[in-house]
Amino acid sequence: MIVEELRNISKNYPMVKALQGVSLKIREKQLLLIRGPSGSGKSTLMHIAGLLDLPSRGEIKIMGKRAPRNDAQRAKLRSDFMGFVFQQFALMPSLTVLDNILLPTVFSRTNRDGRAAELAESLGIEERLKHFPNQISGGEKQRVALARALVNDPRLIFADEPTGNLDSKTGEQVMKLLRRLADGGKAVVVVSHNPEHDKFADTVIRMRDGKIL
Repeated sequence: MIVEELRNISKNYPMVKALQGVSLKIREKQLLLIRGPSGSGKSTLMHIAGLLDLPSRGEIKIMGKRAPRNDAQRAKLRSDFMGFVFQQFALMPSLTVLDNILLPTVFSRTNRDGRAAELAESLGIEERLKHFPNQISGGEKQRVALARALVNDPRLIFADEPTGNLDSKTGEQVMKLLRRLADGGKAVVVVSHNPEHDKFADTVIRMRDGKIL
């Protein structure tokens, strides 16, 4: 099943054409890997597919319906339907691990404490729930970010260079987890510059100069 479709997406900034007529289909039970050098447009593509930014031109459909342009509607759709993992973890330093995991539930109005505890246990961070981000390792921070991305049980998961700040062993564990999520029915999109990640993907897309090669 096609979860999201992008048609002829372009994104222009002053003096820069970040994306040029990109079309893409994202399917469930698929790990889609987007690779390319710095400045190729891969992160811009992920931000637009994740409704974090608006395209200059083109159409986005989520489960066959046109994606909204209204900020509040887009935020609600992201919260209900998508999960995000970033290279820099993007954890709130003033919140505990548990509260960071629960951040996406602000819009869902659903008690997810049990879900957060289950995810923490499955990711091996159950003993860190009362700690703050500056009290845990980089690998643990990334697992917190993964738990946060999964707490609302999203259909579509985006991971932007999720292993960039990790050692090779921990990075391998993160990619294996993303692979298991795809096998379990999720649609997973990973942006990476690492060719070793190709083995985890169903589909590898390579980008250069804002285009899919």
